[in-house]
Amino acid sequence: MTVLQSSHSQDQQILVQVSNMKKHFSISKGLIIERKVGSVKAVDGVSFLIQRGETLGLVGESGCGKTTVGRTLLGLYPATEGEIYIDNHNVRQARRDEMLTIRRKAQMIFQDPYASLNPRWTVNSIISEPLRVHKIFTSNKEKSERVQELLNLVSLSPRLVNRFPHEFSGGQRQRIGIARALASNPAFIVCDEPISALDVSIQAQVVNLLEDLQDQFNLTYLFIAHDLSMVRHICDRVAVMYLGVIVESAERNELYENPLHPYTQALLSAVPIPDPKKGRARSRIVLTGDVPSPINPPSGCRFHPRCPIAKDHCSIDVPEWRQITDDHWVACHEV
Repeated sequence: MTVLQSSHSQDQQILVQVSNMKKHFSISKGLIIERKVGSVKAVDGVSFLIQRGETLGLVGESGCGKTTVGRTLLGLYPATEGEIYIDNHNVRQARRDEMLTIRRKAQMIFQDPYASLNPRWTVNSIISEPLRVHKIFTSNKEKSERVQELLNLVSLSPRLVNRFPHEFSGGQRQRIGIARALASNPAFIVCDEPISALDVSIQAQVVNLLEDLQDQFNLTYLFIAHDLSMVRHICDRVAVMYLGVIVESAERNELYENPLHPYTQALLSAVPIPDPKKGRARSRIVLTGDVPSPINPPSGCRFHPRCPIAKDHCSIDVPEWRQITDDHWVACHEV
């Protein structure tokens, strides 16, 4: 079982604790009588801790299970196995009232700002919905004032409250989504690739906004992304995910300067470097083959079919999750 440690001192409060979380999606056949023929092991035993006020980055190529981790963590998908705690609340065993409390403390910023906003609702209705659900304000005047305050926080004019999502650009829509996530005063936010659907010129603005909000409200983030350069900028620690499992975790600078797992090394070798001399001197690691199917993942180390240093035992034995330094953990037989 993977256990990720934090670089922060242990006397800090742990806000999020995930232990051996699994999420398998059943595959069925038959139009009249359905029968289960297998399952997609989207997340297959993931564990991590996030201290209050820090940002954990979760990276990996498309289809590795990053988004499923975020949604299962918040209870949007029911977990198949494992334990999930957010601010000492057990997400898997929470009843309706406790789940409402968890949803108030933990929110999500979705990847697609075009699909995550109701096109029939005005900005006022979208942002005030969490206030209504959690009964934060009773009067319409208080709700209206809070909506205007939230719009100011994300650098949007309060005069836009009666407009609809289609009247905004992608960056503005994502700001509306951020304002909605902030409405219930959460302590923890899952940022599910919040900038990947935006123009490059807007991405830095949104990331800077998230950093400013974190400083202002002591927010805790799980930042899911595939842009490794942006992850280094915003995250305190980084976990690398491959085919439903985490293969390496470290403090951000340690991971980027001393990657140990062959998959992490391959990912970082593809990150552009501004210095042409350093770029030419660096060797690019090109992985062969395709990512195996999560329906029938490889035995042993899941990366061994594509690994340039794999040995015979890599296809048989599951690598142990080992601590290399104080805050550097890796699952690889050859490290």
